[in-house]
Amino acid sequence: MFIDGANLYAAARALGFDIDYKRLRDGFAAEGRLVRAFYYTALVEDQEYSPIRPLVDWLDYNGYTMVTKPTKEFTDASGRRKIKGNMDIELAIDVMEMAERVDHILLFSGDGDFRRLVEAVQRKGVRVSVISTVRSQPPMVADELRRQADNFIELQDLAGSIARVHHHREPPQHGGMGGGTVQQGPSQTQSPMQDYGNGDDLL
Repeated sequence: MFIDGANLYAAARALGFDIDYKRLRDGFAAEGRLVRAFYYTALVEDQEYSPIRPLVDWLDYNGYTMVTKPTKEFTDASGRRKIKGNMDIELAIDVMEMAERVDHILLFSGDGDFRRLVEAVQRKGVRVSVISTVRSQPPMVADELRRQADNFIELQDLAGSIARVHHHREPPQHGGMGGGTVQQGPSQTQSPMQDYGNGDDLL
């Protein structure tokens, strides 16, 4: 499992939900042997408080392999301050190194730059599922990446299985769920994850 942190965050926010990373990892682990879950993100080091730091620390303690690097600050030709933090090379190297050890790679990104990477690991006999969305405006997944993948999993279809549940207390007489909650229990439909595990060694 390879998660392009910034890309997945943007896709989920565009669809209007937050991801529960424990549910995400556990859900896919239940459908095959999950070898490792990588999460890639750049960090602004000189900030007194980074809003992403609590997430990074939690993931690090809860079964994710964190790959981070500091962002780089530069000034463009117009004199505007820019911050750069691209993790594509790190992700691509790890995918190529792990491709010999797994049957199936889950790539959580819509970045079209990964099309050639997907093609390269497919030549090694590894299946690749891309998880992103075409239902945002504009779509978060590049068409060329979606076409190259063996499977495309629509992120919105996973929301019932991986969204963070926001509990809202309701007066007892209403007997309903508050806005923003995700229904759990027997009425929930079969998880879309079940279509893609099939007992493989997943990464």
